[in-house]
Amino acid sequence: VQVVESGGGLVQAGGSLRLSCAVSGSTFSINFMGWYRQAPGKQRDLVASVGSTTYYADSVKGRFTVSRDNAKNTIDLEMNSLKPEDTAVYYCTAHGPVIATGKYLEVWGQGTLVTVSS
Repeated sequence: VQVVESGGGLVQAGGSLRLSCAVSGSTFSINFMGWYRQAPGKQRDLVASVGSTTYYADSVKGRFTVSRDNAKNTIDLEMNSLKPEDTAVYYCTAHGPVIATGKYLEVWGQGTLVTVSS
């Protein structure tokens, strides 16, 4: 299984970025996809996800939009009105049972850096 993220970069406050993530490999049935972020010296927190429901962290509600394509196993994160406090490494994750065994699997991308300058 491969998780490939793209779209990070440097942007000024108030700007926008779009993160994309694609999960390849059909060994498991994905029932949850999400974006986490980790700022320097802080824990990794869930930003937005699509599973049985769609979730947004309070800090990004109204500014970020998550979209998932189940057929393509992709998830995108549209980030608008970016703030310096959004600066972090953003990680894509996908969860679900392995088709052959039913064992639950979590896969993570390498992370993509988003830097918002003031």
